[in-house]
Amino acid sequence: MRKMQGEEFDSLVSFFDDMARTKWLGSIHDELKVASGSWEGKSVLDVGCGTGRLLLRGVEEASILTGVDLSSEMVKASKQNFFFINRSNKSHFSEGDACDLSFENSMFDLSLSTCVMFLLPEPEAGMKEMIRVTKEGGKVVMLNPSLQMDQIAAFEYAKQNNMSGFEQTSLLKWSNVSTKRHRYSSEELSQKLKMLGAKETRHVEVLDGLAIITIADL
Repeated sequence: MRKMQGEEFDSLVSFFDDMARTKWLGSIHDELKVASGSWEGKSVLDVGCGTGRLLLRGVEEASILTGVDLSSEMVKASKQNFFFINRSNKSHFSEGDACDLSFENSMFDLSLSTCVMFLLPEPEAGMKEMIRVTKEGGKVVMLNPSLQMDQIAAFEYAKQNNMSGFEQTSLLKWSNVSTKRHRYSSEELSQKLKMLGAKETRHVEVLDGLAIITIADL
């Protein structure tokens, strides 16, 4: 599978920003925030940060919020979103490859990644990097589609939850991409993360089991 290029996502800034603000993904971000524990005084990294919407949820708690994205336009949008609320001083955004992060070992208390690892040609390389840059005693928290995720299942979920318009379209697009890339069971994610150095893992099913929030303790 070929390496992804940042330019592929430059034109999708509005789409991803709108998707991050949908009820379905917004509620998952809220759940992930709770599952990740307190951000009070912590150094938090978001790998594949998009437009920074997830990090904004902890802007008053964390000591510093760092976002990395392959797309220069996503990085610009993240900086802008933090500038608008006068929190640029608490954030740092840069272009970067999830499989080759430009950070030293054990820099962050908490490393997050939503809707990203499953996209990578080699997701294990991204997971390995997240673990490398996270301190011992810290956490790695991810969102990935489960083995149950596909277009039919996503459409049924949308129908049962009275989703329409962009809410439905964005979920169906995510499901479509996931069937072309990587989907996981909780057991498979646990196995991969423990092989890479995680001590304990736990999982929270979201979207009625179509996606999985994974919390790995280091």
